[in-house]
Amino acid sequence: MTTKKKSKQSSRKRSTRAAILVATNLRRPAKDRVTAFAEAPLAVCESDQNLQAVLAVVRDQKELVEVRMAAMDSLAAAAFSAIAFAPCRNDYIATLREVATDPNPQIRETALGTLAGEKDGFVQKKLLEGLKNPAKALVPPEKALQLLSYDVHAESYSVARDIVQNPPNPAARQEALRLLAADAASAPFFEKVLRDKDEMRENRQIAASALRALNPDKFQKHAREMLLDKSEFEDIQATSLTALGQFGDNEAVAKDTALLKSVDRLSDKAKSAKYKRSAKQFLGKYRH
Repeated sequence: MTTKKKSKQSSRKRSTRAAILVATNLRRPAKDRVTAFAEAPLAVCESDQNLQAVLAVVRDQKELVEVRMAAMDSLAAAAFSAIAFAPCRNDYIATLREVATDPNPQIRETALGTLAGEKDGFVQKKLLEGLKNPAKALVPPEKALQLLSYDVHAESYSVARDIVQNPPNPAARQEALRLLAADAASAPFFEKVLRDKDEMRENRQIAASALRALNPDKFQKHAREMLLDKSEFEDIQATSLTALGQFGDNEAVAKDTALLKSVDRLSDKAKSAKYKRSAKQFLGKYRH
C-alpha cells in the first residue's frame, strides 16, 4: 500500500472517530448529531466503546427521535459489512429487541423491520402475538403481516387465513392475501376471491397472481371463463388474457372459437388502448 493511500485511510479513520464523538455528545445540537451519525458507520464497530455509545443513544427514550433514528441508520449501515460487524452483532440484535417495544412507533417499527429482515425468532413471536391479540400489537396488523412475509412459517399462514376471514381493516386483509400467495393450501380460497366481483379489484389481481403460481391449470380455466363473461371487469379480463397468451395451451386456444370471439369483442369495446392492444396481439397469435 502506498504512503498516500495509508494517509487517506488514516485521515478517514480520524474523521469517523470524530463523527462518533459528535454523534453521541448530548450537548451538541441535534442537527449536528444527525449529520455526524451519517458519517460514523465505519467507526461504529471499531471499538466496544464506540458501539456501546451508539447503542445507548438508540435505547435512550429521552433522546430526540430523529437522533435515535440516525443512530439506528448508522448501525444498519455498519451491519451491512457482515464480516467487520460480526463481533458487534449480538449486542446490536439485543438492543433492537429491547427497542422493539419502545413507546415511540417509529423506533418500534424500524427495530421490528430490521429484526424481521434478520429472520429473528423474537420478532416472529411478537408479531404473531399482536395479530392474535390486538392489545399486544406493536404495529398495525397490515404492517405485521408485511414483516412476517420475510420469513413465513405455518403459524403465519394460519393467522393470515383468520384475518382474511375476519379482517380488522381492508389493508390488513390485502396483506394477508399477499402472505398466503405462497401457501399451496390456499389455492381453493384464491379461486373464490378471483371470481367474486364484489371483491376489491386489487384483491382479485392478487388472487390471480397467486393462483397462477399455485395451480396454473385452475387459473387458466378461470381465465377462460372470465374472458367469456360479458359482465366481467375489463382489467380482470386483461389479466386473464395475458395469462392465457403466455401460459395457455396454444393448440387448444387456437381452436377455441368462443374464446376468440370474446377476445375480439374486447379488442373492439375495451376502453383502455392498452387492453385493446393486448387483445389484438392475442388474436394475432392465435388466428391464422
